[in-house]
Amino acid sequence: MTATAKGGSYDLAVIGSGGAAFAAAIRATSLGKRVVMIERGTVGGTCVNTGCVPSKALLAAAEARHVTLDTARFPGLPVPGVGPVEMPALVAGKDELVGSLRGEKYVDLATEYGWDLLPGEATFVGTPTEPALRVTGPGGTVKRVRAARYLIATGSTPWVPPVPGLQEAGYLTSTTAMELDHVPESLLVIGGGYVAMEQAQLFARLGARVTMLVRSRLASHEEPEAATALQEIFADEGIQIIRGAVPTAVRRDQAAGEVAVTATTAGGGSQELRGAEVLVATGRRPVIGTLGLDTVDVRTGDHGAVVVDNHLRTTNTRIWAAGDVTAHPQFVYVAAAHGTIVADNALTGAGREVDYRHLPRVVFTSPALATVGMTGQQASATGIRYDSRVLSLAHVPRAIVNRDTRGLIKMVTDADTGRIIGITALAQDAGDLAAAGVYILDAGMTTDQVANLWSPYLTMAEGLKLTAQAFTTDITKLSCCAA
Repeated sequence: MTATAKGGSYDLAVIGSGGAAFAAAIRATSLGKRVVMIERGTVGGTCVNTGCVPSKALLAAAEARHVTLDTARFPGLPVPGVGPVEMPALVAGKDELVGSLRGEKYVDLATEYGWDLLPGEATFVGTPTEPALRVTGPGGTVKRVRAARYLIATGSTPWVPPVPGLQEAGYLTSTTAMELDHVPESLLVIGGGYVAMEQAQLFARLGARVTMLVRSRLASHEEPEAATALQEIFADEGIQIIRGAVPTAVRRDQAAGEVAVTATTAGGGSQELRGAEVLVATGRRPVIGTLGLDTVDVRTGDHGAVVVDNHLRTTNTRIWAAGDVTAHPQFVYVAAAHGTIVADNALTGAGREVDYRHLPRVVFTSPALATVGMTGQQASATGIRYDSRVLSLAHVPRAIVNRDTRGLIKMVTDADTGRIIGITALAQDAGDLAAAGVYILDAGMTTDQVANLWSPYLTMAEGLKLTAQAFTTDITKLSCCAA
């Protein structure tokens, strides 16, 4: 079906305006299709408004402050006096950056490509075979939108566990924490995943006393050596980590101006922890509440995620889903890839599938934690006989001259072939190492190949070559720039 302006219908109707939505709309309009995008809130989705961009901007500011205070490791540099953080100015700078990127990379692009952008709440109406959208706009105005294909790209929102007293006591999420007008004197962080780790270090470096309540361990799905090293780094920076902690009750002590969290601990006991604020970072859930998915026979699964097949089509053959609203990995680059794949599949029948074998993942702590491919545990679980090496950054010249050897690089291989199947780095610029790892894994390279490739001296990437050499060589017996 090709939509016509006269009929008021479209080739593709996109619900949402984040990374997946924009990627799909760009590809669809490039194919000459008529597109409408419906957004109930602020254009741009999570990444630019409340996720990647603002959090990394604040993390960069916190890193700058930390580096300024950490001159003692370089002989001859004076120890500066640094005053308290002016949080309103910091947040205003973050907001200015977000607004600029939202305009340049989202709002202006919609105008440039020429698709229709409707403000309002979209709800599926009609029947499973003839779905349509009711869009309730500002002031209660209602429009009906019809399309040949539909894309659900409504993203996700922070999830808060049902801990007794938490709602009454009040709490921060990763979104509201980045709008604070002051740095809390103390902060309790519930969670041990990506967002929890980033936010904990962010506020610790801005001057808060931070305690993390972690159910198992930091970065529980990543290599244990990296998680242990990161925990030690956090401890050195004054972040207290309580493992095996499960919150059972929360209350606000108005007299003391604190939030008290009671938690069971690893030994089976109970402990009360107090902080000026509590930040909940226990994951995210898909946004599907007002979509009316039952009306059009779109099935949802665990935690409300829209169920899709390998081509990202839902249980209704005219409706597709992409990004965080699915149960797929919640990274903006995954969402963007989804959007393009959906446009190709829905509008041209391309039959493209998502391939996560070499998906990189990065935690923007400092040092950063980044991984591509399998961990040793994942390799074992899939029946692969694996080998691995762990290289301390104490043996990486770039880290040595930085006078910061905290961290490591771990390489996992198929023991039968020597092919590299996983790389984990806890290091400065670890995300760049993971990006290089994507190319290594995609090319099916072995440790022998990487060990004998060129690598520029005094780069962190040289650590990949050194780790590969460690499978056959005692790295401690190499000179500083030995090939």
